[in-house]
Order: sequence, then structure tokens, then C-alpha cells
Amino acid sequence: MDERVIKIEKIDPKDLFGPQNKYIKFIKLKYPELKIVARGDKIKAYGKKDDLNEFEKRIKQIINYFIEYNILSDNEIEMLLNSSYENIKTSTDSHKPILHGVNGRVIKAKTLNQRRIVDAVNNSNMVFAIGPAGTGKTYTGIALAVKSLKQKEVKRIILTRPALEAGENLGFLPGDLKDKLDPYMQPLYDALKDMIPSIKLKKYIEDGVIQIAPLAFMRGRTLDNAFVILDEGQNTTHSQMKMFLTRMGKNAKFLITGDPGQIDLPSRITSGIKEALLILKDTEGVEIVHLNDSDVVRNTLVKKIIDAYKNIENPN
Repeated sequence: MDERVIKIEKIDPKDLFGPQNKYIKFIKLKYPELKIVARGDKIKAYGKKDDLNEFEKRIKQIINYFIEYNILSDNEIEMLLNSSYENIKTSTDSHKPILHGVNGRVIKAKTLNQRRIVDAVNNSNMVFAIGPAGTGKTYTGIALAVKSLKQKEVKRIILTRPALEAGENLGFLPGDLKDKLDPYMQPLYDALKDMIPSIKLKKYIEDGVIQIAPLAFMRGRTLDNAFVILDEGQNTTHSQMKMFLTRMGKNAKFLITGDPGQIDLPSRITSGIKEALLILKDTEGVEIVHLNDSDVVRNTLVKKIIDAYKNIENPN
């Protein structure tokens, strides 16, 4: 059995070990074939030479990542243990808070692919963020939209969703069309309420600075000087997606989010987002960011639920 001693330099060992040694415990679970002892500014590991080489490489990768970005979390640790350093690099800016929301709440990208959304939006005018529920696609996008509005990079925010059921199943609800649709748009309102004080948000909506409307309301418009988010894009048809994408005007940012695993369209209809991803994958100025269950930022049980359903839906 070989021994390897790794000296922790340039960072506080507590940052590497994590609160209550949480991170080092997680690392030990990833390397059950090694005996790992972390004490002071050293990590000692015992095992086969090849395993020790891989372990040392990963530990140094984690240290270099922390030196560059000054952040570590369960998500980062897991990625750094499974991916090459180059594959997980994002800009330093994407690690900074996007904005400070209501009551000083710090809103920032929490995972690798959320940071990729930040970089993509900063670099391109049209971005597709694709992934399962709970991965922060829409929330991150709305935060970027609010930041752009606050910094006067755009004059308005437009949030839209394809309201599949508005003509029928919502018909029994009381009130006018807005009253019927507001519950369907509630997730968008919820995100905005984290970021903008309620009185100011109400005024923005009354003045049309922030517009929340079903996708059908986009037809015939040219969207200039706006940050536009199409949420639940998997439930668009071919014609709806084409209509939306061609609404882009001058000085506009478009973010399209969707989960191809949760399509509510009739089986004979192709999802507009699936089609768009194929058609636009090589188009300059369009970026596509794929999120996965490692980006789930809701209750940790959500990730387990996604995995359980994945096992049933893809048994092989």
C-alpha cells in the first residue's frame, strides 16, 4: 500500500474541508478504495498508486478552483471530482452576485450551468436554457433581466409562457382573461417578488415596464430595448416558437427556457423548443446551455425524484 501526502497551500484548509468537515467527508465517499486522513494543513491518503494519482489530481483541482473563484459548495465539489478543470471553467463575473433583491437578499448563480447561463446571456443576444424542473433556469434569467433593467441596459422586461389551457380548462375560473391567466403566470411573479419591492413591482407592471403575458399576446409585436424570457418553451408549437423568435428587435435579449421531459402538447405535435434546438444549434449569436439534475437547487428531495423518474422512463 502506497502513501501520499498532499500539503494544502494558498488556501485555508477549513475552506477545503468544509463546515463540520462536510466536503472532505463527501470526498472520502467518492474514494472508498482509499484510506484518507485530513488533519491540519495536510491530507494523507493510502492505497494503490493509480488511485492516489487520481485523488491528488482532483484535490489540487479543487484547490485551484477555490483560488480562482473563492467559492466551494457540494455542487462544485461533485463537479470537480467528475469533470476536468477546463470543462467546468466559467467567467469570474458569473460567480459574482447578479443583484441584491428584497431585504438585501443576494441573488447569484449557484451552480456551474447557472453560471453558464450568465455567461451566455452576457455574450449572446439569444440563449436557450434547457433542463429539468428546479434547476433555476427561469429564476436565473429573471435575475439577469432585472439587473439589465436596473442598469438601464434595457427599457422593459417581457415575460411570457404558452398558456395551453387558457381557452378551455381555465374557462371556469372567475374574472377576466388576466384574472384567469395570473395563476398560470404565478411562478414568474414569485421570482420578481424576490428581486423587486412590491410597491415598485406593482408600478412597473402598471406602467408596462414589466409585462407578463401569454405567448399569444406576442404576435405582431417587435420587441425593442427589452429583455424577453419565454418560459415553458417545451409547450410551444412550431408556429408559436417561430413567431416568438422573430419578434426580436433592436437591443433585445431573448432567453428561452424549457424542459423537454415535461411536454404537455398532444403527442402528434412536435415541441417547438426541440425543433428550434436542432435548427439553430449552429447559428452564430445563439447559445444553448443544458442543465441537469446536478443543478437542482430546490429541496434536495427534488433531485431524488428526478432520478427515480429517470430510472422508470429510461430503464436501460
